[in-house]
Amino acid sequence: MFYEFNHLGSPDYLKIEEGRDFSFPPHLHQCFEIIILLSGEMRITIDSKSFVIKEKQAVFIFPNQIHSLDSTKSEHILCIFSPHLVRAYATKVSYKLPQNNKFQPDEYLVNALARLEITSSSADKKGVLYSLCGQFDKTASYDKTQFENENLLYKIFSFVETNFSKDCSLSNLSKETSYDYSYLSRYFKKATGLSFNSYVMHFRLSHACYLLENTTLPILQCAYDSGFISLRSFNRCFKENFEITPTQYRKNIGL
Repeated sequence: MFYEFNHLGSPDYLKIEEGRDFSFPPHLHQCFEIIILLSGEMRITIDSKSFVIKEKQAVFIFPNQIHSLDSTKSEHILCIFSPHLVRAYATKVSYKLPQNNKFQPDEYLVNALARLEITSSSADKKGVLYSLCGQFDKTASYDKTQFENENLLYKIFSFVETNFSKDCSLSNLSKETSYDYSYLSRYFKKATGLSFNSYVMHFRLSHACYLLENTTLPILQCAYDSGFISLRSFNRCFKENFEITPTQYRKNIGL
């Protein structure tokens, strides 16, 4: 599963999908994001705070909050939406962050969100989203934001999103951002808890999993399209992280 980075800035952006066993490395974007757990449990890290949500619990992630997700044997609803769709609420909480991102939405709102479709009317979409925002807001407490160098971090994530399938190196990132190579390395590690190279590797593996699950491309092509230079290095990295080979992974999902 991947965030469609190129569309996240559009005023009417809305993505709703149900899924299972969702993991994603640290990232940020300019949209609100709600994750509702339908079963199992999920570990979530938001701005260096790590916690677990369980069945019927949810998180409300604000724009530009660094977050990562990790779960197995779980089911969820994911909703990512532009602040423009809830302009009144977005204006109210601008330059603020919630002290606690967890909340428990009413079951009727969870069902209403699951029923929304791309073809649903704008009024229906905004009605459900505003209701979720309102429910979160009832019990939320906020602090003023202190985004230190948030534009730089956003540029780094954007660079990886654009270049992960080719030469996605710190040296090229340094040229792109005009920041010193060593500074970028230290800054990214401090902000995300991962080295830049580890993040790129995880991003490539996530993209490879997406291709293995959703296409019939040969495994070698999945490797190349995900930025790996050889099938051997792809197989090694994949097995080190998932304890099975790409072939076994694809066989397990029935493709």
